[in-house]
Amino acid sequence: MVAPTPYSLIATDLDGTLLRADDTVSERSLAALARAARAGARHLVVTGRPAPRVRPLLKDLGCTGLAVCGQGAQVYDAAADRLIWSVTLDRDLAETALGKIEAEVGLVYAAVDQDGVDGLTLIEPGYRMPHPTLPALRVGRRDDLWCAPISKVLLRHHALSDDELVATARAVVGSLATVTMSGPGTVELQPCGVTKATGLALAADRLGLSPERAVAFGDMPNDVPMFGWAAHGVAMADAHPELKAVADEITSSNEDDGVAVVLERLFG
Repeated sequence: MVAPTPYSLIATDLDGTLLRADDTVSERSLAALARAARAGARHLVVTGRPAPRVRPLLKDLGCTGLAVCGQGAQVYDAAADRLIWSVTLDRDLAETALGKIEAEVGLVYAAVDQDGVDGLTLIEPGYRMPHPTLPALRVGRRDDLWCAPISKVLLRHHALSDDELVATARAVVGSLATVTMSGPGTVELQPCGVTKATGLALAADRLGLSPERAVAFGDMPNDVPMFGWAAHGVAMADAHPELKAVADEITSSNEDDGVAVVLERLFG
């Protein structure tokens, strides 16, 4: 069935976008996604969370297909519970990048998301999880972060703002890694060249879907590449200014069902 709008692909970020503050999806948003599905549109979750942290949310959403996880480093098949594509961040490069950043700003606190469907989130002493509901394992020292392949590194600084830390990291890291910001207190290093857009493009290609018929929803700078890929980018009301600057449309906040507001108009 052909969707009655120009959009056959709906790409949504989770935190700050589709999810409310309590990590739930409203009944209104679920109903709007279901209406779009009946019209022939496919919904793809495109999130910074790694696959193991996405499983229960996909179940709540009724998603049994593909999801883009880990800022685009993973394409996860929910039905088969396996990664159909993944790329890791070289741990030596990650250590080098951290050293360059600390040479500029002093001590940073780090965490890593391990690769794989059962990968752990490891946090070093001093690191505070921005999402306290997400499980993490505290290790004794930084060297313990590199015990297994990783998809990304998460950084925090005791004094610098997220924007300041991102700007410094981008200036000194160069081609060692891609630097992005995915939420308050969430500055990340991921494999060079990997973004939400690269992961979304891979998933869409597998589904036979094109960017020309894609609408994307997000709230943070890590969603900028996704907006560049999709035909139409929708930023949440309280989105980061960097994303709002490239958005085609601004909707309500995640707490006010901003995704549903737009989908109801498109698929009403």
